[in-house]
Amino acid sequence: MSLINQNKANEGFFKKLGENPATDDFIKGLWKDNPVFVQVLGMCPSLAVSNSAKNALAMGLATTFVLTMSNVLISLLRNFIPKEVRIASYILIIATFVSMVDYTIQAVSVDLHKSLGAFIALIVVNCIILSRAEAFASKNTVGRSFFDGLGMGLGFMFALFCIGSIREIIGSGSLLGFQVMPDAFEKWVIMVLPAGGFFTLAALLLIFNHYKLKKSKA
Repeated sequence: MSLINQNKANEGFFKKLGENPATDDFIKGLWKDNPVFVQVLGMCPSLAVSNSAKNALAMGLATTFVLTMSNVLISLLRNFIPKEVRIASYILIIATFVSMVDYTIQAVSVDLHKSLGAFIALIVVNCIILSRAEAFASKNTVGRSFFDGLGMGLGFMFALFCIGSIREIIGSGSLLGFQVMPDAFEKWVIMVLPAGGFFTLAALLLIFNHYKLKKSKA
């Protein structure tokens, strides 16, 4: 009897958790409204810096930080920012956090900073960050904006890491710099070239959409 009561309590907990708006805001960015695989946003960095898992992970972490912090600050200031200058204000806030990320990466690893190149600075105009600022953070509470930014950021990082891992394994025979394929493996050099990004993204979009279609028919 106690086991039955415990199972009911667990079901009630997870049901209550699923009804929490903040939880829903977080989960939708990870999967349901994934910025890359569902909304098809941020294609430029998704293709350009995903030639290795390390670069993809670094860009994903940088974008997650900027997206989360800018969402929080914009939500805090949403009642004080005049509508006429809101976009300019959002860009200024985002650029501040991008500068912090830029200097941090440069201090941690100069080689990584060179690998990411101009795409760090281009986070400022990333359509994912601007869209969440305009569509969500400017209209919702700080808590919900935090979870929305965190979920979307981690969803973006997940997508980049998937693309980067596949390209690095097939194209270089390694993952995060460690060899994972045998010496006899014939490397597909095209996978670490720009064309490899398009092939990998197309394959993942096909798999993702097939899964969604199959689930909707179930």
